[in-house]
Amino acid sequence: MCGINGIFQSSSPEIPAEGRLRAMAEAMAHRGPDGMGLHVEPHLGLGHRRLSIVDLAGGAQPMSTTDGRLTISFNGEIYNFATLRRRLEAAGHQFRTRSDTEAILHAWREYGVAALDELQGMFAFALWDAGRGELLLARDRLGEKPLHYAWLPDGSLAFASEIAGLLALPEVSRRPDPAAIEDFLALGYIPDPATAYAAIRRLPAGHFLLLRRGEAGRPEPRAYWSAPTSPARGVDAAQAPAALRARLDAAVRAQLMSDVPLGAFLSGGVDSASVVSLAAAARREEGGAPLDAFTIGFPGAGDERPMAAAVAARVGAAHHQEAGTTDYLGAARGIAALFGEPFGDHSAVPTLAVCRLARRHVTVALSGDGGDEVFAGYRRHRFHALAEAARAFLPAPVRRGVVARLAALYPRLDRAPRWLRAKSTLTELGLDSAMGYYSMACKLEGARRHALYAPGFRAALDGHDPAARFAAAIGACDPDAPLQAAQYADVTTYLPGDILVKTDRTAMAVSLELRAPFLDHGLVEWGMALPASLKLQRGVGKHVLRRAMAADLPAELLWGAKRGFADDIAAEFRARAPELRARLAGPAMLDSGMFDRTALLRLADEHASGRFDHAQPLWQLLVLEGWLAQAPAAPTLPAAAMA
Repeated sequence: MCGINGIFQSSSPEIPAEGRLRAMAEAMAHRGPDGMGLHVEPHLGLGHRRLSIVDLAGGAQPMSTTDGRLTISFNGEIYNFATLRRRLEAAGHQFRTRSDTEAILHAWREYGVAALDELQGMFAFALWDAGRGELLLARDRLGEKPLHYAWLPDGSLAFASEIAGLLALPEVSRRPDPAAIEDFLALGYIPDPATAYAAIRRLPAGHFLLLRRGEAGRPEPRAYWSAPTSPARGVDAAQAPAALRARLDAAVRAQLMSDVPLGAFLSGGVDSASVVSLAAAARREEGGAPLDAFTIGFPGAGDERPMAAAVAARVGAAHHQEAGTTDYLGAARGIAALFGEPFGDHSAVPTLAVCRLARRHVTVALSGDGGDEVFAGYRRHRFHALAEAARAFLPAPVRRGVVARLAALYPRLDRAPRWLRAKSTLTELGLDSAMGYYSMACKLEGARRHALYAPGFRAALDGHDPAARFAAAIGACDPDAPLQAAQYADVTTYLPGDILVKTDRTAMAVSLELRAPFLDHGLVEWGMALPASLKLQRGVGKHVLRRAMAADLPAELLWGAKRGFADDIAAEFRARAPELRARLAGPAMLDSGMFDRTALLRLADEHASGRFDHAQPLWQLLVLEGWLAQAPAAPTLPAAAMA
């Protein structure tokens, strides 16, 4: 894994200053502690931080072809590069290294932009073709590897793996994007293509940006891939489990390639256990040492360590486990610094802990990320399917009238048993499919969110609605496949915006490469397009995956209750209410011009009373406070928005 950066001056033949490129690269040194490289020529400068994984001696970057025409700075892994290389060699291309990086250069020369369709893996890269005068910025299909960019005042484009790389350039504005802050408080993350900074954008997953020397204007990103939006026809349900196991096994084996130590994360869930089981079997077949598996657990009924230990013993993995210790109030500011912007998934804290544990033993780790999105494993998928069945039964006037009225009258019972907490269910039933699914994904609904805002910030939102992207995603799907539509919404929002941001930043913070076999794009295309009945049966998600792994994993794990990878933060926030109040009412929050002090303190006091559970929005606000408080330039709204 690596960090990339660069500056492209389309209209100026000047050579970018190496000091600027070096500063950008140094800001991301954790992404590549094994070396730094720079390349400069008229119009263009590229930087690279290297974490050596494959071809330790010959894979240094930026890498150029022997004729000097093509140069690339690349972050990621191309798992099919050996096959691709053989095809290119048969077409006359000559290679001088064993690296996957060089395969991208020759694929571009052979196929142009269509080379993106040939790449199987996770990647973000900048490829310069001096002969054509073209710069290609590209990001993998699912968004495993990040790429950010900003247009500078002189018209040039700067880009970097992380926001910190761009903030190393003083001319990049620190002004926050009000719409992105609204998205963050609604969803807990900032979806592509926005970032918390108005001047910095994220290249969306499955997109590329093609810039040309001498070209005026600002080209827009273009999509080269999207997840399936309708079910496949003629699927053999009886053969689906075996087909899934074969596909997942192939993806795991492809991602075992490494010239450095490799292990895997192991929780008490189906996804990571499936990956560990298949990886351990492949390792045994190769005659290698047992696979290292890593687990973080928290004492109590939800502790994942006993189940993970049982799986490790069953598959013959070498198990490493630790107890998690958390200080979420203290971690909030660290999370803001780690991510470079607000990030509201508090499971990032234990994820960072398991990354640290793994890095003491290996340089590469496999994870089970993506299984829930591809095979419908989230609880909200089950609820959405039930709601869709109810919508089909209840006439629209009844849902929008009677049910919606009941939802408005029903009290919030945060502390009651789950079966008494019907307000969210009634609320969803009173909405259409897209807005109902958004309501389940939303962390803090609109009226409660806006009540926290200062009038100026509320006005600066200019009607921005976080639900609009969910309506667009679900509207793009087959209306007769509501479960797949919900999955598509997750794959285009939650997966690249939350899950993969979390895993990339926490792993890269400790210089660990993380790989997700479930996100092999062929497996994603096949799995998402399976009929809903294979994914969700009798209220159990990932049904086909559980059947596929039935001979490999314990029945208790396969069919038991889902375990979440995070600690309970609600009790800590109640116990430390004075500290929490001081943080929310401190200068960072109030000087930003975004919030109403009284409303913030009311939220904290309601949580401290025990009558309400505001732990999630309070965590998000604490992370936002940490971002606003960070030096050297705390982001604030422009004066006009604060008026």
